[in-house]
Amino acid sequence: MKRGTTLFLKTAVILIGIPVLALCIFLVPEIANFAAELYPDLTYMKYLVFIDFYAAAIPFYFALYQAFKLLSYIDKNNAFSELSVQALKNIKYSAIIISSLFALGMPLFYLVAEKDDAPGIIIIGMVLIFASMVIAVFAAVLQKLLKDAIDIKSENDLTV
Repeated sequence: MKRGTTLFLKTAVILIGIPVLALCIFLVPEIANFAAELYPDLTYMKYLVFIDFYAAAIPFYFALYQAFKLLSYIDKNNAFSELSVQALKNIKYSAIIISSLFALGMPLFYLVAEKDDAPGIIIIGMVLIFASMVIAVFAAVLQKLLKDAIDIKSENDLTV
């Protein structure tokens, strides 16, 4: 396979990471300050927002790195290998961690939504959880399919 066949997808992976980095740099501090202003008696609210969003950014970027590695394996004709299965497994676990972190942070979304009288904030939190779980399930299905394909391929290699 030609090296440039996955260039579009590699570019998309990079372009997905850039806005999230910008959000982490510019928007998360604003959200944390807004939450701290809503609850001045809860001095730790600002830090909980920082912890929740930045802790979720770590597995997000790890999953992007794994997706980039998976695309590199496809470029090198190693798509049907244990390395690809491992990359999909890492993406699955990263998505589960992201979903869990946002589920644990859901009370923060609720507190901000209740005080600001904006129920859309709860929906945003639920979308983040749901999207991460969809990605985890999709990666798990792909991992299982790829593992089965590798087993069939190795079985066929033994019979020939």
